[in-house]
Amino acid sequence: MSRRPVLVALAVFAITAGLAPEAAASTATSPFSGHHQPTAEIFATNNTATITDPNDPRLSDRLVKFGAQVQGIIAANGAWPGCSTLLNGVFWSDDLKTATYERSREFDVDHVSADGLHHIASVIRKQYNQESVLTFQYLPQAGADSIEVEVPGVTVEQLFNGLAADPVLREELGGGSVTADGDRLALIADKSELGAIQTFVGELGASWSKATVNYGHLEFVAD
Repeated sequence: MSRRPVLVALAVFAITAGLAPEAAASTATSPFSGHHQPTAEIFATNNTATITDPNDPRLSDRLVKFGAQVQGIIAANGAWPGCSTLLNGVFWSDDLKTATYERSREFDVDHVSADGLHHIASVIRKQYNQESVLTFQYLPQAGADSIEVEVPGVTVEQLFNGLAADPVLREELGGGSVTADGDRLALIADKSELGAIQTFVGELGASWSKATVNYGHLEFVAD
């Protein structure tokens, strides 16, 4: 997954060295897990294929075994694995002139250093043959350069149609994910993309007033 400017898919997040977990967390809850906000998140997939058919049977895989394996990797490298959420990703391919689809999982991560999280991302990337793994660290808004946006009331079909209809926004955003067991859109991007995301949400017919915005730092780990 990992090759897109907006993701909700392969990620490991860490607190800055020397920064206490309480300082890194804001008062918001994790938009994916529905409970306390973790130190960080991992968006990960074991997919290496290009899937363009939304009815492809591989998109029905709940990634249960994969989820347990990733949580094991997190724990084996000294962090605390939390809840995991199944996601359906839709990403626009300029080469193919259509959307590609992908199943992934979001993993909450606690009690981990920045170096440790980077290492976990690298392990996941290598084990599942990914080009990179996206990391996102929760931070106070003042110290953040990235955002995580969750919007209820958006389906995979709406996401696909929105990307297909707006070439400017799909170039800026690349794609996004929707929770597999619901209809919550999830996007991670540079903080500078907040205006574009707000516009995109309106084009999808969803209410920005219901959006949750969390701040932090994203990184694509490719080593």
